[in-house]
Amino acid sequence: MKHRTLKFAVLFLLLSAIALAQNVASFEKRIQVKTLPNGLTLIVCERPEAPVFSFYTLVDAGSAQDPMGATGLAHMFEHMAFKGTDKIGTTDYAAEKIALEKIEVAYAAYIAERDKSVGRDDAKLKQLEKAWKNAIAAADKYVVSNAFGKLVEQNGGEDMNASTAYDLTEYHYSMPVNRLELWAYLESERFLHPVLREFYKERDVVIEERRMSVDSRPVGRLIEQFTEAAFAAHPYHRPGIGWISDLNSFSATDAQKFFDKYYVPANMVVAVVGDVKADQAMPLLEKYFGRLPARPQPDETTTIEPPQNSERKVTLKDRSQPLYLEGYHRPDYRSKDDAVFDAISDLMSEGRTSRLYRALVRDKKIASYSAGFSGLPDTKYPHLFAFYAVPLPGHSPQEMADAIHAEIDRLKKEDISDDELKMIKTRSKANLIRGLADNEGLATQLAFYQTRYGDWRELFKSVDRIDQVTKADIRRVANEVFVDTNRTVGVIENSSGGGAPGGGQPSSDGSPSGGSPSGDSFSSDQPSSGAADQGGAR
Repeated sequence: MKHRTLKFAVLFLLLSAIALAQNVASFEKRIQVKTLPNGLTLIVCERPEAPVFSFYTLVDAGSAQDPMGATGLAHMFEHMAFKGTDKIGTTDYAAEKIALEKIEVAYAAYIAERDKSVGRDDAKLKQLEKAWKNAIAAADKYVVSNAFGKLVEQNGGEDMNASTAYDLTEYHYSMPVNRLELWAYLESERFLHPVLREFYKERDVVIEERRMSVDSRPVGRLIEQFTEAAFAAHPYHRPGIGWISDLNSFSATDAQKFFDKYYVPANMVVAVVGDVKADQAMPLLEKYFGRLPARPQPDETTTIEPPQNSERKVTLKDRSQPLYLEGYHRPDYRSKDDAVFDAISDLMSEGRTSRLYRALVRDKKIASYSAGFSGLPDTKYPHLFAFYAVPLPGHSPQEMADAIHAEIDRLKKEDISDDELKMIKTRSKANLIRGLADNEGLATQLAFYQTRYGDWRELFKSVDRIDQVTKADIRRVANEVFVDTNRTVGVIENSSGGGAPGGGQPSSDGSPSGGSPSGDSFSSDQPSSGAADQGGAR
């Protein structure tokens, strides 16, 4: 025990020393922020540790902005952003443009006939479908597949990826610093002159992704139905990957309209971190990103979820790994109690000393994993604080519920210990430092906090807010939020007494695979390659 205490003390002193070098003042000397006349915000952070840089483009729109009848469109456009421009990915854009327009005309005629509720002519429908597919084949003759990704890779780009969450869409990769101007051109060009080529081929990829991550996986189906039950009115109740009927219907024209509405400069933040000089890099970025035309920022008005006044429950019976999940409505990230929820999440879930691990996994030996966290399905709007547990063979979801509720009752009735509160606050500082350890992580954090708060410095203030959390705060919030009338429950019950492949075994981070309870985020790794991208937690 003394040895562990000494190690912890040394670690704490080390992290504290590092933190002194990672404070706001030190970053202020190395960071420049500029909002361009078109509304786009640029952040440049100097970090001369290696001759490389990472960037993170954040678009403040995600699956929550999908229009009714076109769910999955935000995710679909993320795929399209890798398809190139009018200069990249084509052998003859003038001819390709005409061919793409013909596809949309043919598709509109096909859909109009297909979706007739009365009087559909099946023979005519086959002709229209053939004409649409012929138009696609004609346009494909001009396509240079994966040209954008290959250009990035040929110039030393690494980790090119993107993902769509409910609240945002993100793009990122890293390059040698001597390719900064090329990157600025490429990243701005794909939002200045996007070309939605191979749209319907890529839509088929997304449909297959839905089959893989949701339809064929019990955990994926449970999360979809659970979220739908928890949110009756707010757009969070719609699946981020989209309903299959919508995926089979929306068009490239619909995707272009989504882009025109949400991919506006005032809705975007671009952060660059690495071996760059801010005074030199900022004018370069301004030169390229300043080309994006200013357009009105989209209206963020959305339906407000009414208060829940009774428990809701979703039960999925399947030949698979059982699972217990429950969620409680909580305010959005701007709540005065946001840091309190972060503290509760840490207390209940952080590592092998967390309360849920000790109670369900170590002591009672009834679960392989258990955790509690905020952010289901995302955080910009009021969302859920969720708890879940994966029962071991011979134990039921109801045992998970009873054990989790016993730990929640402890939060309500007893103050946490001084050591627990101190550990929570120490870990928050350590987590901040870890999040700033690499260029990509820092770029991500800077762009996110600049978007959500209008000031990247809030990243550091988040630790101060956790430092101010008291034992009384934790008891108060637990009693206010974790009540049965505010609870939605999701259960997978094994209908056969035995597990099945793909049923949702815990992943490396402890969360069930095939659809993480920590929220839906669909990532792309050069989707133009034709491989279905994998849904996973952000």
